[in-house]
Amino acid sequence: MTTSLPAPLLGGTPARRNPWLNGRPPTAAPERHLYCFPHSGGLPGEYVRWSQYLKGTQVYGVCMPGRGGRAAEPALTDLDSVVHALLAETEFAAPYDLFGHSLGALVAYEVTRELAARDRPLPERLIVSAFPAPHLPRHGARLSDLPDEELIAVLKERYGGIPPQIAADPDLLALLLPAFRADFALLENYRHRESGPLPVPLVVLGGDADSVTPNQLDAWDRHGTAPLRRHTFTGGHFYFRDAMASLAAVLAP
Repeated sequence: MTTSLPAPLLGGTPARRNPWLNGRPPTAAPERHLYCFPHSGGLPGEYVRWSQYLKGTQVYGVCMPGRGGRAAEPALTDLDSVVHALLAETEFAAPYDLFGHSLGALVAYEVTRELAARDRPLPERLIVSAFPAPHLPRHGARLSDLPDEELIAVLKERYGGIPPQIAADPDLLALLLPAFRADFALLENYRHRESGPLPVPLVVLGGDADSVTPNQLDAWDRHGTAPLRRHTFTGGHFYFRDAMASLAAVLAP
């Protein structure tokens, strides 16, 4: 079971419950924190479950408006709005890392850039997974504007990360379409703005059978001041679903 957790103690009193952060109630004071930004259409619970592999780490899944327990809220389709809204309500508890998979990698990157711009405490590592470096050109038709049936067909064809029980249930899949649309619009509306490299170590992860190429992953090197560390796992876009033990070894400090 996961729940929306209070933000860290501020001024000696507990902050109100933070809708952006889902996690399991800690059983002891954590040694570190890992904040995970999900993939397109993804829910935070998948990442919160990683806590069983990461002893001493409090794992949070970031939940954006319009999905999961926040499904009734209007979804945001502009990444700047997501970043500003998140940081207005969230203080990341140190020491911490940010992790983002696929679209979540882009969100985590922009959050880190904004933290640096505001001179707020930075993560010890920015861990990006299965996403090309943000300055690279992107190609392809807009998916966020497709009619429902066409969008569902694309999801089944291109996004093997959809659990089979959801892909086989048209009614359940239709309930998730607004989140997918919003996430696709986030990416389609994104325009990279050049800035200096981040003073944060970058760790880049990918699957050896993914469509995201090693060159696209290595291109992240220009976005950090420290030497890039890249790890390749056996598998496709969602390699970690079959290699959690290997991933946990990389995520551990």
